[in-house]
Amino acid sequence: MSSRILAVVGARPNFVKMAPITEALAAHDGVSVRLLNTGQHYDRALAGSFLERLGMGDPDRDLGVGSGSHAEQTAAVMEGVEADLGEHHADLVLVAGDVNSTMAAALAAAKLNVAVGHVESGLRSGDWSMPEEVNRVVTDRVSDLLLCTSADAVENLAAEGITEVVELVGNTMIDSLFRILEATDRAAVLSAQDVEAGRFVLVTLHRPALVDDPARLGEVLAVLGELAARLPVLFPAHPRTVARLAEAGIEAPEGVRLAEPLEYADFIALEAEARLVITDSGGLQEETSALGVPCLTYRDNTERPVTVELGTNTLVGVDPAALCEAALAALATEPPESPPAIPLWDGGAGARAAAAALSFLRR
Repeated sequence: MSSRILAVVGARPNFVKMAPITEALAAHDGVSVRLLNTGQHYDRALAGSFLERLGMGDPDRDLGVGSGSHAEQTAAVMEGVEADLGEHHADLVLVAGDVNSTMAAALAAAKLNVAVGHVESGLRSGDWSMPEEVNRVVTDRVSDLLLCTSADAVENLAAEGITEVVELVGNTMIDSLFRILEATDRAAVLSAQDVEAGRFVLVTLHRPALVDDPARLGEVLAVLGELAARLPVLFPAHPRTVARLAEAGIEAPEGVRLAEPLEYADFIALEAEARLVITDSGGLQEETSALGVPCLTYRDNTERPVTVELGTNTLVGVDPAALCEAALAALATEPPESPPAIPLWDGGAGARAAAAALSFLRR
């Protein structure tokens, strides 16, 4: 039996999550995988070398959707995916994560009666003010195959009445993390950023609720300045963040270095060698847990509670004083000697996800 699968990605994290699955699927005879990049997020790092490191070829189609409102992005992706499915029959459309492209591609496929598989299904923050939460729930509702990273995700789906077809396969992003980190010269990356292993704090903060509020952003920068009196603070900042700081007349405190956004391999090399990571990102909560690096998440909630329960992540809320207290406590505590064991975060999730997809297609 031949199977035709369309894998849809829209931002760098989608590539990282999807690559282990498409590579494992391509190893099976009679399986054809096409890769469609919606281009929701322009990323200069999505070049040939990055895709080669992931074991992924260039996309077969690039929609070039780019930026826009949620409605504009969603509509453009739905139109593009619908057109692609009209030209190229697919037995299964795979989507990953929780960006607008994820939901839009799933909706387009479902309306054409094409089966949908959701990679990283079942994550819930309970915060409906987050566009990602809406995308997660809607995508899961129209999906036929739900691939979960952790047991709590399976429980979330069951609580919503979704029990078929749910498969606990593990975290495919960790597959890519291990693969790329193994081939990265960590010492060279540290030298390029002028930091020492275990002797710096790595920061990434990007959510609009923080970046677009000059007062809050200034308070957080002040906290980072206090930490910088103990260890250097490296903050690869999005150009939008830098622009907001400039507009508000906020300068980085001494010891806090605002850096250009980094390529994925360089960033995870720094992540692996940091003494502490401060973030509002979902993916970094998982990566730091897999690496055994202490992480403080500057948010009121997380859709990845396993990183708090079994990993190295601490949810600190959005009070700058609480962030400062938690960071100082983390720096005063010895980091774990080895990464914690999280079930199925073992580098084999891609193969399990591919097997689940093929089993679904056979049924």
